[in-house]
Amino acid sequence: MTLSVNEINDLTQTAIQAARLGGAILQDYAQKGFTIHSKDQAINLVTEADLQSEKAIIQLIQKTFPDHQILSEEQGLQDIPHHPIKWIIDPLDGTINFAHGFPMYNVSIGVEYQGTCVLGVIFDPTRDELFLGQQGRGATLNGTPIHVSATPKLAEALLVTGFAYDIHTATDNNLKEFCAFTVRARGMRRTGTAAIDLCYIACGRLDGFWELQLSPWDTAAGKVIVEEAGGKITNYAGEPYSIYDKTILATNSLIHHEMIEVLGEVRSPS
Repeated sequence: MTLSVNEINDLTQTAIQAARLGGAILQDYAQKGFTIHSKDQAINLVTEADLQSEKAIIQLIQKTFPDHQILSEEQGLQDIPHHPIKWIIDPLDGTINFAHGFPMYNVSIGVEYQGTCVLGVIFDPTRDELFLGQQGRGATLNGTPIHVSATPKLAEALLVTGFAYDIHTATDNNLKEFCAFTVRARGMRRTGTAAIDLCYIACGRLDGFWELQLSPWDTAAGKVIVEEAGGKITNYAGEPYSIYDKTILATNSLIHHEMIEVLGEVRSPS
């Protein structure tokens, strides 16, 4: 079975409404102030804004779709019976940026149907940019179709990456990969939010992205947006990507093989 056009439209409308609601809450806290707490590590933060954004998003979704499953960053998987539709929510992607007043953060909402990501909405409230991807329908930015870049080779590419919260202690911390790509690409960026990284791949602002140790809520929405914009996403080995994988490589597809080769060289046993 597949979702009907009306079902997709209803899911999309709710996802957009929820993302904008969450974004408005983030902006309200950004203006009035908030408290910050550390999770398990000093650089893994949660704020009042995360919690209130998540609460409002979940309440809105449950009001419309009370039987759907929901997986969110702060609350985890809701304790409800299994359903073929699962919402995957990051109420504030880019928490460290937000906590420091750096305007690069967003709300990310993805929808899985029978284990396949079919819908993604990512809203950046600081720029009023809403990215949307619908399986088989393409991707848009504020309603305008978007497509990945035409950059043909790694030497001409602008890349982006991120680092896991355990970078201070982990041996597999992405630093070797970062150095290898820095000397091979035209430029390197670090935004601090995987969802924005994926959106920028989708709309051609960036050409390639890789990262370790991401969670489903980091990539569920962005996966759909990138693929619907003509991009390619795999794991580091070039195999089909699952949002439950621990490595991700997303590109305009043209530089994908080159990036896999670099990752293979850096990560192969010496």
